[in-house]
Amino acid sequence: MLTIRDALLGASLLPVLGSPAIAADKAGSAVAALTERENLEQPTVTVTGKREEYGVSATSTATRTNTLLRNVPQAISVVSQAQIEDQSLRSVADLLMFVPGASPNSGESNRDQLTLRGNNTTADFFVDGLRDDAQYFRDFYNLDRVEVLKGPNAMIFGRGGGGGIINRVTKRASFGDHRQVIVSRDSWGGTRGTGDVDARLAGGLGLRVNTVYEKGRSFRDFTGLKRYGINPTVGILAGQDTRVDLSYEYFHDRRTADRGVPSLSGRPLTGFTRTFFGDPNDSHADADVRIATLGVEHRFNDALTLRNRTLIGRYDKFYQNVYASGAVNTAAQTVALGAYNSRNDRRNLISQTDLIWTGTLAGMDQTVLVGVELSGQKSRNQRLTGRFATVAEGRVLLSEPTVDRAVTYVRSGTDADNRTRASVAAGYVQTQLRPSDWLEIVAGLRFDRFKLTVSDISPVVPIRSRSDNLLSPRLGLVLKPRRNLSVYGSYSRSYLPQSGDQFSALSQNTAALKPERFINLEVGSKWEPGNGLLATLALYRLDRSNTQSANPDPSLPPLLTGATRTRGLEIGLERSISARWQVSAGYALQHSVIRRTTSAAPAGRTVPLVPKHSLSLWSKYQVTRPFAAGLGLISRSRSYTSISNLVALPAYTRLDGALYYKLAPGFEAQLNVENLLNKDYFPTANNDNNISPGAPRNVRLTLRAGF
Repeated sequence: MLTIRDALLGASLLPVLGSPAIAADKAGSAVAALTERENLEQPTVTVTGKREEYGVSATSTATRTNTLLRNVPQAISVVSQAQIEDQSLRSVADLLMFVPGASPNSGESNRDQLTLRGNNTTADFFVDGLRDDAQYFRDFYNLDRVEVLKGPNAMIFGRGGGGGIINRVTKRASFGDHRQVIVSRDSWGGTRGTGDVDARLAGGLGLRVNTVYEKGRSFRDFTGLKRYGINPTVGILAGQDTRVDLSYEYFHDRRTADRGVPSLSGRPLTGFTRTFFGDPNDSHADADVRIATLGVEHRFNDALTLRNRTLIGRYDKFYQNVYASGAVNTAAQTVALGAYNSRNDRRNLISQTDLIWTGTLAGMDQTVLVGVELSGQKSRNQRLTGRFATVAEGRVLLSEPTVDRAVTYVRSGTDADNRTRASVAAGYVQTQLRPSDWLEIVAGLRFDRFKLTVSDISPVVPIRSRSDNLLSPRLGLVLKPRRNLSVYGSYSRSYLPQSGDQFSALSQNTAALKPERFINLEVGSKWEPGNGLLATLALYRLDRSNTQSANPDPSLPPLLTGATRTRGLEIGLERSISARWQVSAGYALQHSVIRRTTSAAPAGRTVPLVPKHSLSLWSKYQVTRPFAAGLGLISRSRSYTSISNLVALPAYTRLDGALYYKLAPGFEAQLNVENLLNKDYFPTANNDNNISPGAPRNVRLTLRAGF
């Protein structure tokens, strides 16, 4: 059995042996081996400073136990640090374009937001398996990989996650010595630099520090960005069987809040790719994020491991914008403006404790997980609506859409001014049974006691609260006709209390309504045809019910008769075709509709930002020892910008490319070209009149030094 001392020794011998390091999965065990009846494997992750293969062979995110990806009864897409750097991905939105079944939302240009399997979310984000649900733009500077898990899985993650979740796995001390600096510059004047210092301070003490600084403009007029962050982590080996990790991150992001272009006759307005609609001087988003984590893991023996992770998060966010709020008035050749600002200050405290036992019971190999989660969240929400001096001031000419307008911000009757408290006490149990070499059963159950309290400040009203007892089961069956092939079927269920995914408001009506419910039925297969390559296929049906619909009697609470259904096929190919050839490819066929009328739309409408067909490909080939080339493709069919189904994003195809050259040992130059053919396209939107144009051809030069 691999001990922490063995892992440390393997890392220290790596430069001598020239072989891949057997290292820890950040979200899982630092020392645990992956045991199967037919095989004994250990997860391979990125060696400090050295870019390895795309994807991973195993993860502990989906089950909280180290499990081979091919034995997880769920569709998962993994984008590793190597792929992030090779593609020069800068945002969650960029990354999601290469994940089958996922679509980015522009998030009003102030936050990460996405649609997974037909379900929109701003809150289903996690870091190292812990909830990171505030509204801001995340960065990749300190990440080992990003994992996108499809379908509801509240048994592991708790409330929400109706279409799936995104988990960022951060880097941590490897007890080696390496340093890396990356500097890049793009066509629009953007400059970015990152640093990664990994040092072994003593026999059982390691330090890792990741930093980022980025400043520049985009192809859009009058827009700018400035962000910086630092994330020091300390790893402590307290004996052979105990590891402690301490981490603190400070991250700042300030950018122009650019809501894109309006629509015209049911399509995005063309010819204004670079034009800002509204007042750029009065439109900005600011976020300050501070996250401290403590991770402790102790192995009692070869069979029993105890693990705890605790997170304290402070998120301070302010957002203000003057933007196009309506479609183009063709008669007057004008566009209406809207304005508001919003502040959200949030504090999170989350603690998860897992006890993992691996052994034999009743003649069957199994891994048993028993855990508890305790969390608390406090938020302060304030919103003000912008008022223009005159009606004319609230419009702009199509010929002059960028303006400088005086706006007065006042509280309207529907603007939030409150304090909210949310708390969770949860317990869960899961077993991974292996009755034979060809069969594995994954079964789990979680109970959450969720409580939300909302105190309105203006106007002062009685404190409103709701309490929910949520029971979330999961059942998966994995058949293994061959050692490298798995076929699975699964059932999972999740809930979301009726207060929106940010829990920022609660009315007398919504306080009494049952939670929304998500049920996912899925079958699929995972095949490793060669050494490293992973091919996946998933067929699913995801039903969302208990959504609100209007009550015929307006004096009574809304009815919970609304429902949506998403059916789809997802195909993925990732990791390495050969030692020289890395690939990440995916295709999704989706159909997502309103099955029963909701308060937002009648039955029969199509869910927005869900293209019927989406295809992505990224491939890198090492032509010679110093030279490599990459090619990328994104193709999406038409989709709607909102549930109104009045405006559609046209289908498009985008081609990307990259060249890589090793200048000297440890030094590499990289040239990425996004949108090689300089096509006009519209990748995403937030509603019918906040539509994001795609960037014209953009060239980014990157220099990388490792020592």
